[in-house]
Amino acid sequence: MPETLFDYEHHLAACARGERQALRDLYVQESPRLLGVAKRLVRDTALAEDIVHDAFLKIWTGAGRFDPARGSARGWMYSVTRHLALNYLRDHSREVQDDVDVQDNSANTFDFQEHSARIHGCLEQLEPARRNCIVHAYVDGFTHAQISHKLGTPLGTVKAWIKRSLTALRECMG
Repeated sequence: MPETLFDYEHHLAACARGERQALRDLYVQESPRLLGVAKRLVRDTALAEDIVHDAFLKIWTGAGRFDPARGSARGWMYSVTRHLALNYLRDHSREVQDDVDVQDNSANTFDFQEHSARIHGCLEQLEPARRNCIVHAYVDGFTHAQISHKLGTPLGTVKAWIKRSLTALRECMG
């Protein structure tokens, strides 16, 4: 599990001190996965690449504001990227809908955008530890055992948090 060996918090602290190599290391470590997240949201490779570029600029300039008490450093980086992608979708949804012919997939695109914003809002309502479990499971693709090890939390607790969090997300999306 190479992800557990990489110290994201250390690298963010180094970015806050102005150490450019730390940003390069973060980029090498995480940019392919962040690009995947952005591509799933905006469904356009070039746009997703721009969003990831902007995300790393925000990570660089905002590293000093990262608070480990509110969640993991890696989760914070994903949050920065998701926020940028969702903001783009929100800001451009009217333009996109005006430009798209009335087709079945335009309705699907609109639903995707609407649900993405709702899911993001619902995720923000979860406690940071539970939100991190969901992100590790469904964004990072970690097993429950890997999440347990990464967070230093008993496996049964991780499973319960994920189950309850999924129930809370379903209710929130209701």
